[in-house]
Amino acid sequence: MENTDQKSLYYLEKAPVSKAIMHMVIPMMLSFIATIIYNITDAFFIGKLDNTAMMAAVTLALPFSTFLMALSNLFGVGSGTYVSRLLGEGNADGAKKVSSVNFWSSMLTGVIFMAICLPLLTPLLQLLGASGDTLWYTRDYILIFVIGAPFIIANFSLGESVRAEGASTAAMIGMLAGIIINILLNPVFIFFLHMGIRGSALASVFGNVVSVAWFLYYLQKKSAVQSVSIKDFKPSKEIYSNIFKVGVSAFLLDGFMVITCLLFNNFAVLYGNNVVAGLGIAQRVVQIADFISMSFAVGAVPLIAFAYSAKNYMRLMEIIKTTTLYMMGITMGITAILFVLRVQVMGAFSIDAEVIAIGQTILVAQLCSTIFAGLSALFTGVFQAFGKGVQSSVMSVIRGIAFIPILFLGNRLFAVNGVIWANTISEALACIVGLILFLGIWRNSLGNTQTMRETITPITDFKDNVLGSD
Repeated sequence: MENTDQKSLYYLEKAPVSKAIMHMVIPMMLSFIATIIYNITDAFFIGKLDNTAMMAAVTLALPFSTFLMALSNLFGVGSGTYVSRLLGEGNADGAKKVSSVNFWSSMLTGVIFMAICLPLLTPLLQLLGASGDTLWYTRDYILIFVIGAPFIIANFSLGESVRAEGASTAAMIGMLAGIIINILLNPVFIFFLHMGIRGSALASVFGNVVSVAWFLYYLQKKSAVQSVSIKDFKPSKEIYSNIFKVGVSAFLLDGFMVITCLLFNNFAVLYGNNVVAGLGIAQRVVQIADFISMSFAVGAVPLIAFAYSAKNYMRLMEIIKTTTLYMMGITMGITAILFVLRVQVMGAFSIDAEVIAIGQTILVAQLCSTIFAGLSALFTGVFQAFGKGVQSSVMSVIRGIAFIPILFLGNRLFAVNGVIWANTISEALACIVGLILFLGIWRNSLGNTQTMRETITPITDFKDNVLGSD
């Protein structure tokens, strides 16, 4: 480790496992909470304009925003896990090159994206389903995001870089700074400057610019192991190969998320507004458990990647085991509470007896789905941390593709119940696939080393306590 700063890597390398996990996970949870507040606030200010077409335009633009997120994750997740592995090997010079390539490639991708979208804006709006009054509002909203694409993509990719060296608090500060600026500028641009929906989009872009500025400052001035300097921008086939083989899985997952969301909503509509309303309420309630499980699944990735590359397999298995136990314990505790109080929870959002009745069934299905989704996300994160692009991509594809035939078959055989439980079944299937892939890597790769043979006891405990004994 002679080339790395020991102090900056304390949480990745030496901190007690439980302490390291919480250091990475808690800021992640706070960031997710802040994101929820931002989404509610954004909708609140636009709603004050009392213009239904504007609200519809924001909804229609969601797939566009998700695609920008997918591009940022392509670079951010891929480079972040690569940086953590390089730091585990003690290769700080390589980490600096990768982080610089991540930043400049993200910005360049944003510029290319802008150059492609500007002349194709009208066909793009038609693809999103915008028409009539919503067409112009959607155009105004998306145009700002197209122009700000370089900063939007760079924001999330840089956040992953900062988190990759264990600086989860610094990553949280960057995200919160952007969200706070967005919330403060929203009313200024929308009401005082009379910019309407364009003001909301502009406030969001300014928030991304502020976050990017913070991340650049941290990586260039505070980080001892990363860089965004142009002199370290030395792209190579090896760097891009390692970034994309993992980043593609995150890109695919975001892409499939748009498809599954649209299909789920369209099938729910077939069974009436009560089902749609119940689904909407259940999804909002389940976000609590979802964000907690995702915080563990995503937050632990740098710790896993570092230990794996450092060949510290004892610590590696302890991290995976402890993360799984914490994630499942907390998630299942919240799930149990929501299950017991499901009637009261649904009643808090609706007084319609039919909505409450169907909503209970949907809520139970969503709660079960959260448990499997958390494990699937953790398996995906482990594969990304190991640099196993094929396995992580398989997980992303399974979670997206399997849902489609299960949804169609469920609808045909079991009607509304088939639709309600389709996501739970597909996540359970993905979880089983993830377990099989993980055991394959463990046996074929890790199990062949002398160090792993010396850690047979922790591994046995891991199988018995987490995966279950035969």
